[in-house]
Amino acid sequence: MLSNAKAIYLATRKRHDQLFNTYFMRPLAAGVVSVIARTGVTPNQLTILNVVLFAGAAAIFVAVPSVAGALLGIVVLELSYLFDCSDGMLARHKKMASREGHLFDFFTDEIKAVMLVGSLAVRFWRTGGFGISASHWEAGEPGFLLAGVAGVAVIASATSLTNFVRRPEISGRETPIEAHYETVEQTETAGIKKIAMLFMTFLRFLNHYPSHIWLFGIAGRLDLFFWIYVAINFLYLARGWLGLILRFGR
Repeated sequence: MLSNAKAIYLATRKRHDQLFNTYFMRPLAAGVVSVIARTGVTPNQLTILNVVLFAGAAAIFVAVPSVAGALLGIVVLELSYLFDCSDGMLARHKKMASREGHLFDFFTDEIKAVMLVGSLAVRFWRTGGFGISASHWEAGEPGFLLAGVAGVAVIASATSLTNFVRRPEISGRETPIEAHYETVEQTETAGIKKIAMLFMTFLRFLNHYPSHIWLFGIAGRLDLFFWIYVAINFLYLARGWLGLILRFGR
């Protein structure tokens, strides 16, 4: 079984992936795929399962306002992400990757990001925490609810922006089916391009909450994670709008 999981891992890794995925989550997902591939479970069903699990994590963040509740929520969130990694790997392993499946997966990622920000805002409204004023806000502070509304708006707008700029009418290029089967071994970069890629990898890491939310959970500072995550997406949104204004505002 381990040899089969290793073969699946090597054959189905994504190019330009997060280090957390490459060295931790995708090896685990390969084990999941090695078992599920023998059944009739489809990649889209795994996608739906990961959304259901994520909704459970969001509910835990709100309903169990303790450090233990935060850690439990993160465990369920990471389990959800395990299946999020598994769906694409299963699709590539069984040669079932499609544009529709890719869009469905991205759509569910949008939903999860919104649920994460909304549930954390309600959690901190219940428990109190570090506020945007750089001081501690007590439980019941309406600022967290307002921040939650603003955060949801930022996340939803950022994902809408991503969808817009990726459209072939805007980007000028279609994503071929073959792109969903590309693996790490198929790319080579060097020099300045490699340095730029490493910088972009770091920025993606900051926005990739499964890679580091557990660190904030262990430290008992999910409130800091909330502000950092919203701020990063706000900067992404601002940069994107600047590009759109320069392009369409003439």
